[in-house]
Amino acid sequence: MTYKLKFDRKAKKVFDKLGEPVKSQFKAKLREVLSYPHVEGSALRGKLSGCYKLKLRSSGYRLVYKVEDGELTVLVLAIGKREKKQAYLKAENAIERN
Repeated sequence: MTYKLKFDRKAKKVFDKLGEPVKSQFKAKLREVLSYPHVEGSALRGKLSGCYKLKLRSSGYRLVYKVEDGELTVLVLAIGKREKKQAYLKAENAIERN
């Protein structure tokens, strides 16, 4: 069963501005996520419980997504640098918006 991919409005803007190497790495990882979205090792806790992360260690980027099983959708909430928990703070704001 394959899930559909959706982006939060602000996350889409950030994704579109990423450099091609970073964007292509995220695309490859997102293809895997659409087949198997619930990755235990990537599950987040606290305010972001129910969300998951993708990490690009080489560039320091993080992508936070939420799985909507009822709609078979993976919703990308935020993309940002690991520094100062940028991606995670953006994800908390996106959850409040959605």
